[in-house]
Amino acid sequence: MHPIIYDVAVSLDGFICGPDEDVSQFAHDGEVVEDYNRRLSTYATAIMGRSTYEFGYKFGLVAGQNPYPHLKTIVFSTQMEAPNESKIVVQRDISDGLMKDIAAASDGPIYLCGGGDFAGSLLMKGMIDRIVLKRAPIVLGGGVSLFGQRQTKAPIRRVSTKTYDNGYVLEEFTL
Repeated sequence: MHPIIYDVAVSLDGFICGPDEDVSQFAHDGEVVEDYNRRLSTYATAIMGRSTYEFGYKFGLVAGQNPYPHLKTIVFSTQMEAPNESKIVVQRDISDGLMKDIAAASDGPIYLCGGGDFAGSLLMKGMIDRIVLKRAPIVLGGGVSLFGQRQTKAPIRRVSTKTYDNGYVLEEFTL
């Protein structure tokens, strides 16, 4: 079984995007982004919630298009319909059995790329194996929080930390 890894940028006040889904204050280049792209190349499957997938529409993503063409991409939604020629898979529920099947069938690690509520629901079910935070030296004051509206506790252990010249801190945790 391959691990599910929540790999996400987060502000100092715990938001993965600001109000109105604003991500403009997060780094879009430099070493922290280069390291992210290297990690991205090691993932085999991407999973996300509907809101995260549809966020891509703001940047030219078309319904059914895979935002990560080198990965099998699964969008979890009870409402979204994928076009017939879709390059993504839409799943309706987040059952323990389904997530285990995805982890077993994947050719490598699974990239949980968002969003907050989806990640929170997986955390509540104990389905996240690792968390990789790109902690940005910014305060957003609102937006989507790291684990959405979910209130849960989880024992975690930090296993590595890397500091970047631009003020970012990369932290990796295991659960």
